[in-house]
Amino acid sequence: MAKGRKGGSRLRIIGGEWRSRQLPFVEVPGLRPTPDRVRETLFNWLQGDIVNARCLDLFAGSGAIAFEALSRRAAEVVLVEKHARAAQQLRDNLQLLEGQGESRAKVVNLDAMKYLQQSPEPFDLIFLDPPYRKGFLPLVLDQITDQGLLTDRGLIYLEHESEESFDWLDWNLEIKKQSKAGQVSGFLLEPGTT
Repeated sequence: MAKGRKGGSRLRIIGGEWRSRQLPFVEVPGLRPTPDRVRETLFNWLQGDIVNARCLDLFAGSGAIAFEALSRRAAEVVLVEKHARAAQQLRDNLQLLEGQGESRAKVVNLDAMKYLQQSPEPFDLIFLDPPYRKGFLPLVLDQITDQGLLTDRGLIYLEHESEESFDWLDWNLEIKKQSKAGQVSGFLLEPGTT
């Protein structure tokens, strides 16, 4: 994350087709782009899973993870962002990256829970980085599992504050990979065998 020439904040795509491209993002309360190092680790984990995947970035914010997924040839990404200015910036950035051609991404300006209640088609990859200390993660995981929004071989990547602890088996999820960066824990989860 860096400051742009006009003083606005920017993020850098670290791999794939749009590698090294820098994009502006709107600074709104609670928005914190996933750092480069964390994204690099995540997409190393997803090397064999990202190409042609249908992805959901449920708390899209700056779009850092969604743009990285698109850059690495995800087939489709749905970016859900409830803040109107941030959602418009996501649309503007998609137009910068993809030009006038058919988009592989869709920005939905809606609350995350309301989006999940619309019962979208299942996803191969779901990215969850909800606002911290608001209790969203269990509610979101309940919705995802109750509605079958993850494909059979799908994966969920989520981040939460390290002082929190969850039993992923409550949602029939198992840890495939995990990491810690500062005060944030990251988990790549897969459906359990039961």
